[in-house]
Amino acid sequence: MTAPASIHDEDALGKAYDGRLTRRLLAYVRPYRTVVLLALVLLGVQGLLQLAGPFLTQRVIDVALPARDYAALRTAALLYGIALVASFLAEYGETWFTAILGQHVMHDLRRQIFLHLQRLPIPFFDRNPAGRLITRVTSDVESLNELFTAGVVSGLGDLFTLVAISVAMLLTDWKLAFAAFAVIPFVFWVSHVFRARVRVAYRDIRTRLARINAFLQERVTGMRVVQLFSRERNEAKRFDELNASHLDAHLRSITFYALYFPAIEVLTSVALASLLVAGAARVEVHTATVGVVAAFLQLVRRFFQPLQDLSDKYNTLQTAMASSERIFALLDTPAAHGETTQGIATVLSDGRSSRAHERVEVRFEDVWFAYQEPEWVLKGVSFTVSPGQTLAIVGHTGAGKSTIVNLLMRFYDPQRGRILVNGVDIRAMPVDDLRALIGYVQQDIFLFAGDIASNIRLSNPLSEAEVAAAAAQVGADRIVQRLPSGYAHVLGERGASVSVGERQLLSFARAIAADPALLLLDEATSAVDSEIEAEIQHALRVLLAGRTTIAIAHRLSTIVESDLILVLHHGEVVERGTHRQLLAQNGLYDRLWRLQI
Repeated sequence: MTAPASIHDEDALGKAYDGRLTRRLLAYVRPYRTVVLLALVLLGVQGLLQLAGPFLTQRVIDVALPARDYAALRTAALLYGIALVASFLAEYGETWFTAILGQHVMHDLRRQIFLHLQRLPIPFFDRNPAGRLITRVTSDVESLNELFTAGVVSGLGDLFTLVAISVAMLLTDWKLAFAAFAVIPFVFWVSHVFRARVRVAYRDIRTRLARINAFLQERVTGMRVVQLFSRERNEAKRFDELNASHLDAHLRSITFYALYFPAIEVLTSVALASLLVAGAARVEVHTATVGVVAAFLQLVRRFFQPLQDLSDKYNTLQTAMASSERIFALLDTPAAHGETTQGIATVLSDGRSSRAHERVEVRFEDVWFAYQEPEWVLKGVSFTVSPGQTLAIVGHTGAGKSTIVNLLMRFYDPQRGRILVNGVDIRAMPVDDLRALIGYVQQDIFLFAGDIASNIRLSNPLSEAEVAAAAAQVGADRIVQRLPSGYAHVLGERGASVSVGERQLLSFARAIAADPALLLLDEATSAVDSEIEAEIQHALRVLLAGRTTIAIAHRLSTIVESDLILVLHHGEVVERGTHRQLLAQNGLYDRLWRLQI
């Protein structure tokens, strides 16, 4: 059963060779040109050494044996042994240097891709699944490693070997050479058919592997749901279908290889038979020697081996071109506006933002935004938060509360209107400078796999005492104290080894530790109990003094002391005022308040 196409499927393979992509790839090779040069020299030595065996065979048969010159025989045997040792050393060195080249290029590419991924705008990640992006950094880069280790450089070596053997055959006896070359058109035709079939097979393999990766990623992430609804049998059946489809694609490619190499062997045997017939006739009339024919038999064997290798390297080249096209398409994706690869420019010697205590004013002026037009999420939203004030935003789910925070952090840009920070349109500010002002406690809490101290510290090089002080402000120190390793306790993926409420407290401690000028709280206390919430509210009173704050809340009890409260309804500000003023209006806020109390 063939699985339906999905967003995880890979694009079709492109051209086998693209000059533009090749020039871009060579830029990564240029720093290691000495390694490439050494590998090419060793490949040239290997190609020349391929001629040693046939040449010595001819001399032994035509000269040493008829003259019973045993000294010449011993010399030929010694030279052949030296040639074998030299060929071994040359092949070892070439393999070593090409492997070094491939690993260095992979290292540089992966580093560049990861740095670029961190600078891409959030809408890009909305459109591209994580599995596809991980594939770019792993298997696509690995394809380029194969290109450099077993493709381009060794392919040049095969071409050099072919030329060297061809020249040697033509110089030795051009008539016998043409007899051996008679089957070459058939070799090219078989190789062309093979390449076309394997090209499609490789495309199918990559597509089915992408589907397996996507399926596994989603099911492993949602394993709790799978087990909760007893979906194990159904999901196993679906995986079997995907796995069988991948197996079928691999078996097809194996079939083509199983046909191709025997076909080349048959053509090689035909070439040898043609050479024997022509050689026997020429030996009989004394226009060629037995030694020459014996040398040609060896040369023909050596001639067809690089031809087989080149056909296989063609597929390596084609796969690498497709991978490089996808990699460079990713690297060419524009970074978020104002992003720089250097990071935050205004940093003190200890690494903390030099603008942490700057007074910040935030103003939204007639802001309209839609994730997909014309479905407006925000409609003409306007408000001002003065320095040191606390603004609270409330409303039903989907009213646009979190979107305001996303726009302020420039994860997205509004289609209409503008957002000002201290009178400057944030689209004119470097993103690093803007975010250096902000401390953010998000609704969907994300903690990295690592120790608790590094999750609280994050971008700030705080001392252990400062980390502990930040945790103590929100009561997170009580969580840490009952863990056996304390702040060195290692969290699981996404902080899985602690509860949701505990993760939220740690996230809050992280925001406090950053000491931001502008604090954004997105449902900051939605997952903590009433006791911990009371501790946080106490800490907030100290933290918010003199600091601009925008808080999104479902629990209205947490924002009653805010300087200004906005009530959003279907993307519009329908009410605004203090807690007492809004209750007096007997409107939407009053109804929400009465429902909660």
